Amino acid sequence: MRNFLIWGGLLCGAYVVQSAFLPLIFYHGIGPDLLLLIVVSFGFLRGSRMGIFMGFLAGLLQDLATGTFFGMDIFSRMLIGACCGIFSIRVFKEQFFLPIFSSLAATVMNYLILAVVVLLLGYRFNPILHLQMFLLPMLCYNVLFAWPVHLIVHWICDKTAEKK
Repeated sequence: MRNFLIWGGLLCGAYVVQSAFLPLIFYHGIGPDLLLLIVVSFGFLRGSRMGIFMGFLAGLLQDLATGTFFGMDIFSRMLIGACCGIFSIRVFKEQFFLPIFSSLAATVMNYLILAVVVLLLGYRFNPILHLQMFLLPMLCYNVLFAWPVHLIVHWICDKTAEKK
């Protein structure tokens, strides 16, 4: 229960920072997605099942707070948490470039999942314009914030790890 409260507090704190303080550095309304970065790091550090659970919590928080189509963020974050968890057994978790490259892949994957869902719902958008106006700035921001978020998640994982 204590660990759940710690991780829930981290997600809520990250959402508050993302929505209250980081808009000061946004580029045309686009900024880093701290909740996605937490899901990626948590999935790599704790495995697929826990990555899916953290993706569910982060997506639920995002969906409840933003009021968009309910379930889109839950679905995309759960898939990303599962993918990161699957690859967690194949990578060296202490590597410097792991959070950077995984944040790039997760940001692109999140964008593609949400774009497919939006297209399936019947909405139209210009993918080339969206790549330039939304995806590229978000990629830059997520790369900048990936390492600090990964360090925080890694530190909390070490502190909340069960003693054997």
